[in-house]
Amino acid sequence: MNEDERVISSEIQDNSEESAEKSLRPQTLSQYIGQDQIKHELSVYIEAAKNRNEALDHVLLYGPPGLGKTTLAMVIAREMGVNIRTTSGPAIEKSGDLVALLNELQPGDILFIDEIHRLPKMVEEMLYSAMEDFFVDIVVGQGPTAHPIHFPLPPFTLIGATTRAGVLSAPLRDRFGIVEHMNYYTEKDLTEIVKRSADIFQTNIKDEGAHEVASRSRGTPRIANRLLKRIRDFAQVENMSSINQSIVDRSLKLLGVDDRGLDEVDKKVLMTMIELYGGGPVGIKTIAANIGEDSETISEMYEPYLLQIGFIKRTPRGRMVTDRAYEHFGIPSIDSKE
Repeated sequence: MNEDERVISSEIQDNSEESAEKSLRPQTLSQYIGQDQIKHELSVYIEAAKNRNEALDHVLLYGPPGLGKTTLAMVIAREMGVNIRTTSGPAIEKSGDLVALLNELQPGDILFIDEIHRLPKMVEEMLYSAMEDFFVDIVVGQGPTAHPIHFPLPPFTLIGATTRAGVLSAPLRDRFGIVEHMNYYTEKDLTEIVKRSADIFQTNIKDEGAHEVASRSRGTPRIANRLLKRIRDFAQVENMSSINQSIVDRSLKLLGVDDRGLDEVDKKVLMTMIELYGGGPVGIKTIAANIGEDSETISEMYEPYLLQIGFIKRTPRGRMVTDRAYEHFGIPSIDSKE
């Protein structure tokens, strides 16, 4: 990973309404579809901070991947009328990296750290004083010439995003004044997102087609947009003037996405548990070893949705497949066999 990929600087500028509409990322809270409770709360906090001419309190956004945490951070910056610098936990390898980022912030600016749970411990501890008292102490020099320097910072806002809020240390978590849990999206909201994205792509889509894409998107806008792009390709090759339910069905069948939004990895997870372990209980590392995936990938990207739709459940002894999943695959459950 090169330096340009590690730390990206983004400046919020006044764009025309036309260019804003052409971006898949919404520009304002009013354009941001879904997460209504979070939007309402943030609108209050933002207005209050602007009225006091203060930096917004530090914000922690957590929830499964693909729900728009990065997008929401960008929207907050635009609503506040400030600049934002974006980076990620793994990219800040040492304290000097953090100091370099903080040094470029102006009063009120936002520092966005994605995957904040992956910050090195030393960097995380430096954040404590930066967040609470707006200063960092750094040591310059080595050996006998080493001496501390008190480095004051302008008031700024840290927005942290994580898929694993539970692994954040208590001292870091407690320094966030605003903590918001991003929920999976409803089919209604996802349908609106699909329609908006199709308009940006200059692609016609029927209402039933948009709803079908939404229903198979696992409650996740990122997946909805990814599926829409691929369906658009199939529709274009077939010279279709608009995307209807039929082309959605055919496209997603070829992509291996079923009517509940399960892809090939989801099916592997569930069928491995059913065929090899009688539906469980079985540990996540055992499942990962059987299907050739990383256990963290399964627990962060696949398990949350399977839990959400009630296809698996967690027990003290491991994961278990539910009757609902057996029914989905048309397989008699252990209980029904007995």
